[in-house]
Amino acid sequence: MPDRTPDYQSWGRLKPAVRRAVGSERFVWPRGERSEEEGAYLPFGNGRSYGDSCHNDEGTLIVSGRDRPSAIHAFDPETGLLTADAGVLLSEITRHVASAGWFLPVTPGTQFVTLGGAIANDVHGKNHHRRGTFGRWVESLRLDRSDRGSLACSRTENADLFSATIAGMGLTGLIRQATIRLLKVPSLSILQTTTRFDRLSDYFDLAEAADARHEYAVAWIDSLSSGVSLGRGHLIAGDHARNGDLSGVAAGPLASVPLTPPVSPLAGPFLKAFNEAYYRKARAGTREATVRFDSFFYPLDRIGDWNRLYGPRGLHQHQSVIPAGDGEAVVRELILCAKAHKHGSFLTVLKRFGDLRSPGLLSFPRPGYTLTLDFPHRGEKTLRLLRELDRITVEAGGAVNPYKDARMSPETFAAGFPQWRRLDALRDPAISSDFWRRTAGRFLARGAVDVPTNIENSSGSVASLFTLGESSARQPA
Repeated sequence: MPDRTPDYQSWGRLKPAVRRAVGSERFVWPRGERSEEEGAYLPFGNGRSYGDSCHNDEGTLIVSGRDRPSAIHAFDPETGLLTADAGVLLSEITRHVASAGWFLPVTPGTQFVTLGGAIANDVHGKNHHRRGTFGRWVESLRLDRSDRGSLACSRTENADLFSATIAGMGLTGLIRQATIRLLKVPSLSILQTTTRFDRLSDYFDLAEAADARHEYAVAWIDSLSSGVSLGRGHLIAGDHARNGDLSGVAAGPLASVPLTPPVSPLAGPFLKAFNEAYYRKARAGTREATVRFDSFFYPLDRIGDWNRLYGPRGLHQHQSVIPAGDGEAVVRELILCAKAHKHGSFLTVLKRFGDLRSPGLLSFPRPGYTLTLDFPHRGEKTLRLLRELDRITVEAGGAVNPYKDARMSPETFAAGFPQWRRLDALRDPAISSDFWRRTAGRFLARGAVDVPTNIENSSGSVASLFTLGESSARQPA
């Protein structure tokens, strides 16, 4: 029987609620009326998605690792193949394989993502230009569906479901296990190269060369700088050091945020002062240092519950991807838009995506530049800003990241992911999410007569401008 608990919310903390949940390890699809109810269930990993793609408030969450710990079942230190339950955390995989000289081929900005979540969101990292998305490294998976039972899926077996499950946001079934290929590395320590740049155009002058020279590359941007210094920041590149740590053990937490402040401190004069100090932390020019893997990949993991700092109403993260041709102009416009709406972004990240295509049907990364902005939720004024950021992104032929989102319109989603109908056709009938009902579900409910048609169906980019539907764009978070 499912219990009711307030714990299963997304990392954005935008919608606290008491949710029904059952453990995935002992879960079996019920027979009878409940199993036939549309969207009755949704797999849930470790709750690190920012928006409502991991919420199913009209049904029940199937939670990994709830009944008993998830396990790693096989690892071949010669080939780097690893098989594990979907509920295993990326941090557990790292600890298990590091001593043999292996590492995650792709890792997001937190190690506390489950294996199933990394597949379902087809996460990317600082090395997309070299390794692509996480889904490129998935060899096979076992999928448990309400209508077809347990299925082995790979590029050659049930290939349609394999493709739909990667970046499928948990909608195609319950991932039980997966086999992935790992990356052979000399050590987990990172030789980090930091270049301070004084204006946004400097980043675009440096980015392609940095990608060519380094395994990893990402930029921190001071989104509050202005004038000729607009978009100044640090370009942070890295490579695995030849001699270094092979323990795979991350450092312990530095601190934890014990409570949620009534007003977010990540705004106004404090944020401006923080950005100034952080920018000055890196000296002018280029510097090299060998750093721990966790400080390079997961700096925020050392602050427990850091998302509480955004205040009681939670946080919105807006991540867009923009085609390379107009990348600099559009990124500049996005930053200026946030400034015009008097919203400062605490964590502003800019990187260049490569052209390695994911096997995932609805994968977010594509060639170009991706900008990540985050804001404390301040009600309608924040939603107004986010709609404007969506508009700029869509008009530029880009897309907004679904698993970072809690409020985009159906039109914005369809513009960036025109193959959404194929995913819906492969969706498990007993699975849905708040995100899917809010986007694809609204199109389906009204017969999809107003789905934008001016979209390239091969790349997922918008071929020309369309006007966002005001009625759906103004839905509350």
